[in-house]
Amino acid sequence: MLNKKVEEAINAQINAEMWSAYLYLSMSAYFHANGNPGFANWYEVQFKEEQDHAMIMFNYVVSRGGVVKLQAIDAVPTEWKSPLDVVEATLAHEEKVTALIHNLYKVASDENDFATQSMLKWFIDEQVEEEDNARTIIDNLKMIDGNGYGLYMLDKELSTRTYKQAAPLANGAE
Repeated sequence: MLNKKVEEAINAQINAEMWSAYLYLSMSAYFHANGNPGFANWYEVQFKEEQDHAMIMFNYVVSRGGVVKLQAIDAVPTEWKSPLDVVEATLAHEEKVTALIHNLYKVASDENDFATQSMLKWFIDEQVEEEDNARTIIDNLKMIDGNGYGLYMLDKELSTRTYKQAAPLANGAE
């Protein structure tokens, strides 16, 4: 049976992951509206990945005999000043999510919940990748420095990103 304190913390994280998905869908809409379909595609993949993250935790709570309690998702931003502004907001958000995951791991540790700690290791590793991806795009945008052709080329590169279901879901594991 899942410890109640851990269950509550995971339920809060499920909400945070769904908010993240909604944020990235909003960012995708921004890029579609501004004629950057490659960036929009990149954020649509992010949207799907965040939904996967929520489902991994959802499945985990269920598998441990807990109860998933879905909460309302707060509104997300819908406007940004520039592509760089969007990606900088992405990095700031991913850093916040990293802190949330670390806090969740601490709760599991404090409660001696080794199974939850094990499950969260995947998320800790995933957050390193998420932050690195955002930093790379920021670096590219700063190199481009407003050059239209450079932005066009980066947009083309980002259009090649494809969705791949998160390993814990693809493998049937919780």
